[in-house]
Amino acid sequence: MMNKKYFTMPIRAAIVLAVICGLIYPIAVTGVGQGLFPYQSNGSVASLNNTAIGSYLIGQSINSPDLFHIRNDSASGVDPDITVASAMNQALTIHNNTNISLVYLHNLIQNNTRYTLLSFGTAYVNALRLNLDLIMAFHDSVGYYGKIYANVTKS
Repeated sequence: MMNKKYFTMPIRAAIVLAVICGLIYPIAVTGVGQGLFPYQSNGSVASLNNTAIGSYLIGQSINSPDLFHIRNDSASGVDPDITVASAMNQALTIHNNTNISLVYLHNLIQNNTRYTLLSFGTAYVNALRLNLDLIMAFHDSVGYYGKIYANVTKS
């Protein structure tokens, strides 16, 4: 006959590990994240007129030819950043659709340029930041803002 101890020890161990791994650890990590990095922990939400319209960390598809688009060739399809070269190429299309100065668009891109390794890495820009700057500066020139921005920018 088997000893009762052979059954109770594994069950106790499973319960203890479930509590530690399923309750204590996630609560601790969430608490530390919220305490030290609240902006990032909450998804780096982008707002326009006090309305959440997206995240700076996740790329949103834009249908408007008046705004910057994320890359379609990234592996995940949710990369929010585009290369400076891509942004410069898109600037001409935006200029042709909105008559916004190419000089303004190029300055906007330069002012929003970031690098992967301080100033040594690959240069990139966040498409959502560019689009928000465009919308805030040119409400009338930028057409319908794309579906994601619909009814958000109306005053």
